[in-house]
Amino acid sequence: MVLMLRPRSGAGQWVKRESYDIEPSVTVFEYMDIYGNLCQRLTAQPDGLSITSSCDVEVADWADFAPGVMLDPVEMLPDFVLHFLLPSRYCESDRLGDVALEIAGGFMPGFDQAEAIRTWVQKSVAYVQGASDTSTSALDTLASKQGVCRDQTHLGIALCRALGIPARMVVGYLFGLQPMDLHAWFECYIGGRWWTFDPKEPVTVGGRIVTGYGRDATDVAIATQYGPATLTAMWVTVQTL
Repeated sequence: MVLMLRPRSGAGQWVKRESYDIEPSVTVFEYMDIYGNLCQRLTAQPDGLSITSSCDVEVADWADFAPGVMLDPVEMLPDFVLHFLLPSRYCESDRLGDVALEIAGGFMPGFDQAEAIRTWVQKSVAYVQGASDTSTSALDTLASKQGVCRDQTHLGIALCRALGIPARMVVGYLFGLQPMDLHAWFECYIGGRWWTFDPKEPVTVGGRIVTGYGRDATDVAIATQYGPATLTAMWVTVQTL
């Protein structure tokens, strides 16, 4: 298995304390993937595995909001941003250009278009648990108009990329999220920096702990298994200190 349990200190968050426990004890190797995520590699035994993680993280209790920030010309983008313009497994941006223009074509290129897409997805795609599965893509969500945060995020990313806005998937934890679980949202690279957009919530707020970045859900799974395994239970809690 490859796990993605550890938040990393950086822009927007500072990890003050971490604690991890795996029972029964197994050897764990850690590495950093191509997106800078901290990943833990281990071999689970047949008699089951219990993983407990806990951390204290300082984060902002607000999300920056900046209407009018203009889109960067592609030729001015840093190299590491370019692949966040491409279609990916769950974000078929090359097939959503007309839809993206219909939603956000009348807005100023950049932050205003990304926020228009976020708002449209939040209002148009109902949050329905069990309405999707691990194969559901942005096109599927556009057709069904329902899904969970992962599906809303994939659609938001695909629509942004279709307009030339670099967009990446983010997973982590959000204080006050209902129902509480691992959460997904997206970030767009506009005006030389990344901005947060949450298509599940009516307004993008702060109080977020990031554990992973990637092109889509393929890159940011909390656990990737190579062999048969069944998740029997999972509990997530987020509280202020």
